Amino acid sequence: MQTIEFAIYLQFFIGLIAAVNPIGIMPVFVSLTAHMPPEDRNKTAYTANIAVIAILTVSLLAGQFLLDMFSISLDSFRVAGGLLLTSIAFSMMSGKLGEDKQNKQEKSESISREQIGVVPLAMPLMAGPGAISSTIVYGARYPSLSSTIGIAVTICLFAFSCWLLFRSAPIIVRFLGQTGINVITRIMGLILGALGIEFIASGVRGLFPALAG
Repeated sequence: MQTIEFAIYLQFFIGLIAAVNPIGIMPVFVSLTAHMPPEDRNKTAYTANIAVIAILTVSLLAGQFLLDMFSISLDSFRVAGGLLLTSIAFSMMSGKLGEDKQNKQEKSESISREQIGVVPLAMPLMAGPGAISSTIVYGARYPSLSSTIGIAVTICLFAFSCWLLFRSAPIIVRFLGQTGINVITRIMGLILGALGIEFIASGVRGLFPALAG
């Protein structure tokens, strides 16, 4: 049982990495914080990831309530979430970094905001629709208290990993270059697409049990 639960948390963790693509977001983070001294840049990274924890944890705890309130079945949400993840994956594989998560209006508004750690870094670039939908699906699929705690811990580990990446973002961006980042983005897009298809297939089997036979 513990091995199965660990596999679930690992799958969720990898799914978050694919959905968020923190390595692909690093150039955006570097450009937004280029004018800041190192202390402020690190503080922005910390703020962004604390906000990600808050957003995804609320999604985890309130996700099932929202589904019940709108009378949406988990299988229907899986299909919708899978389609969304697949759409984001295609954008990532075509090299459209961030265009699916942040529109032009949000981008222009974010320039005038002092707290860029929350907007646009945490929302919508990191805790975007892909990450939120994945969190709600896993939370609704594994509703026990132990699973909820495990998923919440996984969210914290994910945010901590992103924080470490952002702290070393300038070095990593210079080392990988734009070509390296594009390659990683496309690989993450492929993984996210596979996860989205899995969500869709699982939801369709639940909605149409005859197809499973």
